[in-house]
Amino acid sequence: MIRTLRKIISFYYDGFMTLSYWGKKVWIIIIIKLFIIFFVLKLFFFPDFLKKNFPDRNARSNYIVEKLITK
Repeated sequence: MIRTLRKIISFYYDGFMTLSYWGKKVWIIIIIKLFIIFFVLKLFFFPDFLKKNFPDRNARSNYIVEKLITK
């Protein structure tokens, strides 16, 4: 298991190190864009509706069941 994981990490590390200058820049831009999409946008545009409106876990599950049954 650990040996396989080490091989996978080595594969990607070696591949990244052999990229050209422009290839590295493109991957850095891709990583920055993914960070913005998944972390920043989620924080500002997709608030946790259930946690904010239903502090109790049981109330959240009841709300979800109610919405699933009515639709």
